Amino acid sequence: MTPLSSPPQAPVDVPLVLERCREVVRPALLKAVGRMHPWVGEMAAYSFGWCEVGGAPAAASGGKGVRQALAVLGAEAAGAPGRAGVPAAVAVELVHAFSLLHDDIMDGDPARRRRPAVWKAYGTGPAVLAGDGLFALAVETLATTQAAASALRMLSAALGDLVRGQADDLLFAARPWTGPQRVRPAEYRAMAEHKTGALLGCAAALGALLGGAPPPAVAAFDRAGRRLGLAFQAVDDVLGIWGDPEVTGKPVHSDLRERKKTFPVLAALDSPSPEARRLAALLKSEADPQEVAVLIEAAGGRAAALDEARGHIAAAEAALADVAPQGTAGDELRALSAFLVRRDL
Repeated sequence: MTPLSSPPQAPVDVPLVLERCREVVRPALLKAVGRMHPWVGEMAAYSFGWCEVGGAPAAASGGKGVRQALAVLGAEAAGAPGRAGVPAAVAVELVHAFSLLHDDIMDGDPARRRRPAVWKAYGTGPAVLAGDGLFALAVETLATTQAAASALRMLSAALGDLVRGQADDLLFAARPWTGPQRVRPAEYRAMAEHKTGALLGCAAALGALLGGAPPPAVAAFDRAGRRLGLAFQAVDDVLGIWGDPEVTGKPVHSDLRERKKTFPVLAALDSPSPEARRLAALLKSEADPQEVAVLIEAAGGRAAALDEARGHIAAAEAALADVAPQGTAGDELRALSAFLVRRDL
């Protein structure tokens, strides 16, 4: 398969970069969560994979730490030490955790990263409270920085986008597969930029802001992060249909079983092919997901999603080129982009 992104100028060990950034951020993140009410803090720690229900230590996966890395690398790309981006990394990671807690409740998802979701482990009300606490802590974290006013405006704008994206995502579920009210790929793209891209853009931009970057550079980092988020979502949608369960942690064809309106499906439905008409009929039925997946691919949905990812990665790289990142941060950011969209396709 054609690569989704060109490699950086020098080899970059992306897992090592992610680990380095997590290690820079982790003490501050632990300290922040430690300021919460003990019970609320336990739920937050559980969501990060640090403990089991009841507080016993755990070693569950808390995610790759992509947003943390974008904030640290954003600061480094601006010519500052990575630690300058730590408050940005902590704030965005707290907001991300808050959004996942509430998303799982809204979507009724019982599991997160192969463990019971917080609302299943502790109850719906407590999970809402933990999410609220994480959000408040994120605001407090940025309020103590020298660029507090600008940083908080940036975070609030990203949160507004996130809410808009989540609202559209919830409304899409009730819209028909065909006809004038169907969800178009462009609408889905706008939803994904808000729901996924905004926080990735905010992470990189906040890191650059706290690293002393001028406003045009901060805006460029935001654009790059948003495009990375769109590419990530397009690939995630491909994996949601054709991904290996051992890698994704989800059953094969999981998104089709739930009849989710994802980019490959919407692109296939929007094509003029005869397969698109048959696909629309199958989606309204109890058809075998395997049969539906074959039709989506035949109608060009998989190829369209991968082309979408390639285009967004190219746009992210162009945005980074506009600011000429300092040191090795540029190569590391480009390598991170490629790493995130080459997930066992």
